[in-house]
Amino acid sequence: MRIEIMDTTLRDGEQTQGVSYSPLEKLHIAKLLLKDLKVDRIEVASARVSSGEFEAIRQITSWARHNNMHGKVEVLGFVDGDISLNWIKDAGGRVINLLCKGSLRHLEKQLRKTPERHASDIKEILRKAESADMEVNIYLEDWSNGMINSEDYILYMLDSLRDESITRFMLPDTLGILNPDQTFNFCKKIVDRYPSLHFDFHPHNDYDLAVANVFSAVKAGVRGIHTTINGLGERAGNAPLSSVIGVLRDQLNAETGVNEFEITRASRIVETFSGIRIPVNKPVIGENVFTQTSGVHADGDSKDNLYYNNLLPERFGRKRKYALGKQSGKATIRKNLEEFGLSLNPESIEKITQRVIELGDKKESVTTEDLPFIISDVLGSDTSDYKIFIKNYSLSLSYGLKPFASVQIEIDGRLYQETSSGDGQYDAFMKAVRVIYDRLGKELPLLTDYEVSIPPGGKTDALVETVITWSFNGKEFKSKGLDADQTESAIKATEKMLNIVENKEMMAGKKNLVDINDDNN
Repeated sequence: MRIEIMDTTLRDGEQTQGVSYSPLEKLHIAKLLLKDLKVDRIEVASARVSSGEFEAIRQITSWARHNNMHGKVEVLGFVDGDISLNWIKDAGGRVINLLCKGSLRHLEKQLRKTPERHASDIKEILRKAESADMEVNIYLEDWSNGMINSEDYILYMLDSLRDESITRFMLPDTLGILNPDQTFNFCKKIVDRYPSLHFDFHPHNDYDLAVANVFSAVKAGVRGIHTTINGLGERAGNAPLSSVIGVLRDQLNAETGVNEFEITRASRIVETFSGIRIPVNKPVIGENVFTQTSGVHADGDSKDNLYYNNLLPERFGRKRKYALGKQSGKATIRKNLEEFGLSLNPESIEKITQRVIELGDKKESVTTEDLPFIISDVLGSDTSDYKIFIKNYSLSLSYGLKPFASVQIEIDGRLYQETSSGDGQYDAFMKAVRVIYDRLGKELPLLTDYEVSIPPGGKTDALVETVITWSFNGKEFKSKGLDADQTESAIKATEKMLNIVENKEMMAGKKNLVDINDDNN
């Protein structure tokens, strides 16, 4: 069973409150969806919205035409004679997704038309589209309410249009009201009555049932599913591509053309462009979903992958992690030590486990990158001590002038100083550090994410935690700093990063960094 995926991140997903993409961002996401993720189709915009939308469609369709993907790019249009058709055609579009009424209530209250008049108006647009060499798909807006309250109207519309030049009939749960039983029954009734027609299902997530409804729609025989990256969309959003692909493959043995390995990267890029954070517990793409917290689970994974399921992180370009905290056990510590190529004797592991649990009891977060410093503290080894210290810094911010930073760093007992300007105080600080590192021939990681946490309550003297994600030699890691000043907390996180990198380089040069008992190997 092959299911067609139409992703509407650039149209329905952009209806998320506060999300607006530039034409260049839309083009970048369109390329990502079609070339890297390999979805079957993308819906990129609505007709007549703005000049910015027109330019975005023009750029996307131009690129798609030169890459033999022109027919994969779709634009939402309206039953407005030839106005939407001409707008889309002038922007370079070839496929229109015509928004028609899928419930009698919408038809009578919003358009104030009879079913006969609506069907006639649609047929007129179909004739114009055919003469313009454009392909048409039909949205039956509010179809779910239509099936509940005016099924005869739905059947009338489908009977009227079944023999027309329509490629796909698209069935939206516009208000996200369906449950899985309703979805299956309604979809099956339609698919069985019109077996020669291609039907798509377009879910919304108001009751958190969008992915469950996708499952039911496909079981009922629907041949296409609509998704968005990260589940973006109006109100509670749409069905997230990541979850849909997992369910289709693992629960229904359905095939899609989607490249699973690229899902995480695409999600991160859309997160950056949209400004909407991915919840840490969001299936497949959330920060924590491949992280085991319980020491019992880490122990089971060590013995026969007892706590694995089919959603293996490697499928989606990710790795399994084992969180450090008050629920950690010795197996958790061993799993994290493997990241550094370290092997400790049982007594040492016991001591480190207890220290990690103590920190967890104090509600302190412990990352894998903290482990070398904990080892140093607990075992008294000097191999993980700080080698780099930010001794002094001066930051200036003046109206009308670029921020300025003067930085003094101690590296292996020697002092280095540099000054620089930047787009912000922290940017100026980092540029000064980079000048020092460039002079010494040392490599610095790339900052990939910067997250600030401020306790609620609005107190200006509250401690700020800054967590920075870095990429170094193809691997990502985090460092964190805590201070009443946001920039200073970021500088503390940076000092920790510099020492983490120094430790990683030292670890790469030495196979055994701490005392290893031969009888433990």
